[in-house]
Amino acid sequence: MMTTNEIRQSFIDFFTEHGHQHVTSASLIPTNDDTLLFTNAGMVQFKDVFLGADKRDYNKAVSVQKCVRAGGKHNDLENVGYTARHHTFFEMLGNFSFGDYFKRDAIFYAWRFLTEVLSLPKEKLWVTVYEKDQEAEAIWLNEIGVDPARFSKIGEKDNFWSMGDTGPCGPCTEIFYDHGESVAGGPPGTPEEDGDRYIEIWNLVFMQYNRLKDGTLVSLPNPSVDTGMGLERLAAVLQGVHSNYEIDTFQKLITAAAEIVGTKDINAPSLKVIADHIRACAFLVADGVLPSNEGRGYVLRRIIRRAARHGYKLGANDVFFFKLVNALVIEMGQAYPELSQKQAFIEVTLKQEEEQFQKTLSHGMKIFEQEISGLDGDVIPGKLAFKLYDTYGFPLDLTADIARERGLHVDVKSFDMHMLQQKNKAKSANKFNVDYNQMMVTDVKSAFVGYSLLVSDAIVADIYHNNQKLNKLEKGQDGVIILDKTPFYAESGGQIGDKGVIEALGATFEVHDTQKTGQAILHIGKVTKGAFAIDDEVTAQVNTDKRVKTALNHTATHLLHAALRQIVGGHLEQKGSLVEPGRLRFDFSNPSAVTRSQLKAVERLVNQVIRQNLAVETIETTPDHAKDMGAMALFGEKYGDIVRVLKVGDFSIELCGGTHVRQTGDIGFFKITGESGISAGIRRIEAVTGQSAENYVDAQEETLNTIHELLKSTDDNVLDKLIKLQNQLKEQDKQIKKIKSQLALGSASTLQEKIIDDTFLIFGVLDNVDMSVLRDKIDQYKAQKKQVIVALATQKDDKAQIAVGVSQSICAQVKAGELANFIAKQVDGKGGGRPDMAQAGGNNPQNLPNAMASVGDWVQQKLTSLA
Repeated sequence: MMTTNEIRQSFIDFFTEHGHQHVTSASLIPTNDDTLLFTNAGMVQFKDVFLGADKRDYNKAVSVQKCVRAGGKHNDLENVGYTARHHTFFEMLGNFSFGDYFKRDAIFYAWRFLTEVLSLPKEKLWVTVYEKDQEAEAIWLNEIGVDPARFSKIGEKDNFWSMGDTGPCGPCTEIFYDHGESVAGGPPGTPEEDGDRYIEIWNLVFMQYNRLKDGTLVSLPNPSVDTGMGLERLAAVLQGVHSNYEIDTFQKLITAAAEIVGTKDINAPSLKVIADHIRACAFLVADGVLPSNEGRGYVLRRIIRRAARHGYKLGANDVFFFKLVNALVIEMGQAYPELSQKQAFIEVTLKQEEEQFQKTLSHGMKIFEQEISGLDGDVIPGKLAFKLYDTYGFPLDLTADIARERGLHVDVKSFDMHMLQQKNKAKSANKFNVDYNQMMVTDVKSAFVGYSLLVSDAIVADIYHNNQKLNKLEKGQDGVIILDKTPFYAESGGQIGDKGVIEALGATFEVHDTQKTGQAILHIGKVTKGAFAIDDEVTAQVNTDKRVKTALNHTATHLLHAALRQIVGGHLEQKGSLVEPGRLRFDFSNPSAVTRSQLKAVERLVNQVIRQNLAVETIETTPDHAKDMGAMALFGEKYGDIVRVLKVGDFSIELCGGTHVRQTGDIGFFKITGESGISAGIRRIEAVTGQSAENYVDAQEETLNTIHELLKSTDDNVLDKLIKLQNQLKEQDKQIKKIKSQLALGSASTLQEKIIDDTFLIFGVLDNVDMSVLRDKIDQYKAQKKQVIVALATQKDDKAQIAVGVSQSICAQVKAGELANFIAKQVDGKGGGRPDMAQAGGNNPQNLPNAMASVGDWVQQKLTSLA
């Protein structure tokens, strides 16, 4: 029996032996593609190649792509663990042709791999084609010799693929595996096709047409092939099992999960959920996604919490999910080295999130208890169930379980309505409807000469206005000019694009930005004089001052990165950067804030390297050799067959295509201006260099001088004076609070006091005091009397403020939160808190006297009814 690892390798070997370039899996975060939340298919990293916007040195490729379908347009999350083949994470085997071979070769490759390499019985395979694709039909029936009884023609819905509403598209042919008569279901294309007997294992897409906006199909000049085969499904077939969760990879993860959570029920669906989710979570973290409240981070957070909840359901008493990472590394670390390299960071990230979920779970339960405490009837509103689901990560079945324990049930229809509203809102906000025919596509390859030149002669190769190709660009028109060669650096790797001018005889084009598409460098700007036409001879000149300042900041960014890894830790990874003339910004992964002492140490180390005046070298080599040299690749960047390595002495070595100084001494001076958190586990450092750093220090000194003048101090005693002033302010605050409390005590005579069944009730309105005073007085009364209920209110800033305290001994009879809400509703407000202490607010303070007057009757009724 072939293992999953062996199947993966055999697929790669087969196609490399047939001339395909092996391309490693792309990141789960699509590069420069905002139409997708995650990489969800093998063709995603080749999308620009199919669109003609990217040229590769090869015209056929093979890959095993890691994919996630747990958010956005493709979302299988809710089905995971309860079906045989749904996953959040899976591996997609694929072979691709970019204008090389087409239908015949693609079909023959697929058939030979399945029947000859893997030895699948031909009589167990079923083939489908698009009903109008007579060419593919003839190849299958006449050349391959597929049994017509095991062949179907399917309509456009299932067997015609498109990239979007416009753009590349074409017919599909699919290969299914027949699991046998013992499994329910009919052949594809029949009314019984939804059964599990016939399972699709390979889909071959023939990109044959370009769909225009009006729906017209135009034949592509270079038809291409895109195939996809799920590794897990193929492994299930080859290992003789029906469910993907029975293959070797999942069985090892399920066994490990059962041992960690302490369950003997190896067939529990929750173990499948956990085994699936550890793969998605570990790979997402490895690719730079961290838990957060939005976008990809929110999806990751949901998956982690769903896994944690299923572990608790199985009896786990403590955080456990992170412990599965080691089992995953053992199983998949060889195929995906990033798992091994980042194992410790993945474990820390998952552990922190699960610990946070434990707190959230506790808080969510408090919200649940508060909401149902005033419930009228036995139905939990769908709005509340959805709030618990969406805000606190409570799956509907968890809320339903808790409700059953209390003799309640959930309004599922209302919950579904709120869920549908959220999905529709997300759908309307997505960017999936892209007009691919409106994208700029050019065959020009611009040579970049800007590493050594800031001025260069060139020829105008292409002109665009509003993404439409023109022969000429007139004065006053904005647009894009593409040159055969250019000194202008196109935005990449965090470095902004150059500005400057392109000049011809009697013509000027001001370049406001420089970008890149495929291998063309785009000069974006406006004609301010004359006109430009294709084949014009021009002079391209970069703004020297901005380029030099940008180079200072870019090299300093590399020094900052290396210094952070030395001082803070090697786990730290770059997550983004911005390099422009006036400043630099560096984002990196770290579970906590960088301390002040660490920041100072980093700053000193960078300035030390600057003073050493180390040489900054650039080396062009292959990615493999760069890796052997120890060069770090930057997250989210694409690299070709030849990469540029930036080496700063023995201090820093990274892959980078940006522009840099020649010696570190050129930077002059480096100063950190701020450190902050931008999302969970992601920190940001901002800094300046050179003259900008000097200006920053000058401004700081000017501020300090102003403080000296205001305090009438010197450098030696300014700190002492500030501390003394701060202590005086604190003492004054205490005095003010004391006076307010005394004033409140004087107005306490206006409070009403009742004794109801041995319980003291004190309630009323105090004039213009702080909430802290209300709480202090409640604490005083609770300390003086054994069994007391205190309800106090005040008006502050045109708002009603209410505080309620109840002795612990009677919390079972009267809850502070219920009384606070009773009062708050009468002043158009709401509140909440613990059973013994609660607060509330309201927008209608004029009703406070009447609201507080009703407290006595409410408490009387409560205590009497429970007596």
